[in-house]
Amino acid sequence: MARPPQGQPHPGRQLGVLGLIFVVLYLFVFFGSGAKGSFTERLHPKLGLDLVGGTQATYVASVQGGKAPSKDSMEQARDIIQNRVDALGVSEASVVIQGNSNIVVSLAGEAKDQLKDLAQAAQMRFRLVIGATGDVATQALHPSTATPSAPASGAAPSTVPSAGASAPAGATAPQVNSSPSSGGQGGGEVVKAPAPSTPPSAGAPSADASAPAATPTPVTTGAPAPGNAPVTREQVAQKVGATEWAAASKLAAPVDLSTDPKAGLAYKNFATLKGNEVAALSAQMQFAVPTIGCAQLDNRPNGAIDDAKSEVVTCYNGGKILLDKAPVIGNDIDKASPAFDQQSGQWVVSLDFKSEGSTKWAALTKTAFNATSTDPCFTAATAMYGQVDHCAVAVVLDKAIVSAPQIQGVLTGTSQITGQFNATSAKDLADKLKFGAIPVTFDAGPAETVSATLGIQQLQAGLLAAAIGMALVAIYAFFYYRLLGSVIFLSLILSGLLTFGALIVLGRSIGFTLSLAGIAGFIVSLGVAADSFVIYFERLKDEIHEGRTPRSAVPRAWARARRTIISANTITILAAVVLYIVSIGAVQGFAFALGLATILDLLVVFLFRHPIMTMFANTKAFLSPRVSGLGRVLRRAQTDVKEA
Repeated sequence: MARPPQGQPHPGRQLGVLGLIFVVLYLFVFFGSGAKGSFTERLHPKLGLDLVGGTQATYVASVQGGKAPSKDSMEQARDIIQNRVDALGVSEASVVIQGNSNIVVSLAGEAKDQLKDLAQAAQMRFRLVIGATGDVATQALHPSTATPSAPASGAAPSTVPSAGASAPAGATAPQVNSSPSSGGQGGGEVVKAPAPSTPPSAGAPSADASAPAATPTPVTTGAPAPGNAPVTREQVAQKVGATEWAAASKLAAPVDLSTDPKAGLAYKNFATLKGNEVAALSAQMQFAVPTIGCAQLDNRPNGAIDDAKSEVVTCYNGGKILLDKAPVIGNDIDKASPAFDQQSGQWVVSLDFKSEGSTKWAALTKTAFNATSTDPCFTAATAMYGQVDHCAVAVVLDKAIVSAPQIQGVLTGTSQITGQFNATSAKDLADKLKFGAIPVTFDAGPAETVSATLGIQQLQAGLLAAAIGMALVAIYAFFYYRLLGSVIFLSLILSGLLTFGALIVLGRSIGFTLSLAGIAGFIVSLGVAADSFVIYFERLKDEIHEGRTPRSAVPRAWARARRTIISANTITILAAVVLYIVSIGAVQGFAFALGLATILDLLVVFLFRHPIMTMFANTKAFLSPRVSGLGRVLRRAQTDVKEA
């Protein structure tokens, strides 16, 4: 066999590189991360909703004041939900706006648990605790089993209640620490400045490490409360009656039923109010009326306590808590990420504030730290935890208090939210904070399973049509190009195998799912591949027609066709990239598949088509007009040589 021209790589080396790529790719397919089951099962790509069925959930925007949310608000909400879906590790999920107030999310496979929290508002507020009913301090104490971190210099160790439990009178409250200080109580922080620590060791729990049973997360979920239509205070006053309304309006502090159980009879009609009716009351009335309970407060519509400029009421450990205005909000947070605290052996959520947010946070913690025993916040902290040194700041997410720690210093840097997190719940909370607060509150609609029957029928019809088309292309290629037709046929097979392997690996690594739109993209890419064959072979004919031998015509035709092939494929790839960026859902799947298949076709062009043609050019069969497929061009060239 003749050596390739100077500057041209040896065809055997190029074919060897292609073979190495196949070996590595299919090693990932059969033995890579996520490869499970039998060898046959490992060859199954991840299929989309329209092929294997899946779950579809509808979120209905809460109408405030009878007005539908603005178009911009709905678009922003859709983008945030899309980011949250992507954070779940899924791809090609459909997140679309339907009508003026609905967002529909569709995921392949069973995903009801993943979908239920996607549209939570995730509005974080940091509020000073300024009031607490006495029943907060009467809950049973459940000490944490985690080892407290070492106390600060001069500080005494403390026993800390676990999340979901509160301390009786005399118990030590959860605390916020910034730096060692005299007289403070250290250890067992709920929100704190992170202590210096080494990176997590190999022994630290991984993201899917098993967590204690029934570990609560700090996010309130559940079905929307009945009766979420907005009501006015006048309507509520009419329902409870003028006498009870007048008595409730005069309350300056909560009525203590422990001393006079019959005192609640004067407010019995307030116990019949629904969540949306309670939300219409002032914060002071919600807090002071004894017959308004936590069940009613929890059933208020989403967003009921989001107003950062107003005092609000919520529940914590079974008692009602009155919270001040929120000087620090979720938008003041710059970064939120899960982390493993080596000292406590627990997962935490680390918060970094923006420049202005850090100033606000420092001012809030300074207020809580410097408060005296006569301040309302100090009285509230005492009601919550018994003997305390400083006021408490509640970290509120949506309608739930994540934690209400005592402030042990002025915090100016990174802070940590701790609780009974595992790796999953810490990541869930961090993602909700990181991807922003949804500007519209939603009620979760029904989540239903989508049948794949129609998709499977369409897939079968599409694959049948693709097979018929491929067969016709192969027949025409062998008829028109003969030996060269085998190059076309083998190239398409290799491209298909590369694409198939890439689909499996990408499905496991980035969650790419193959849908009907993706299959359409791959089929369209076949036309791009066929065009490159025609360009190359017709260039080859031109070179032979000009009097060159097939051996010399092959490299010259390749040099001339290569630029055209690269240009055409580059345009296709750029079009796919632009389409992927500006589109959503199924159209993105089409664009991704088209771009991927085009890139792999270029790989086959350079590592198979050109080197195999170089090898064919040195065979006797290639010089035969009957076998090569060059036909009339070779005969004419041979005739011209004889005449010369």
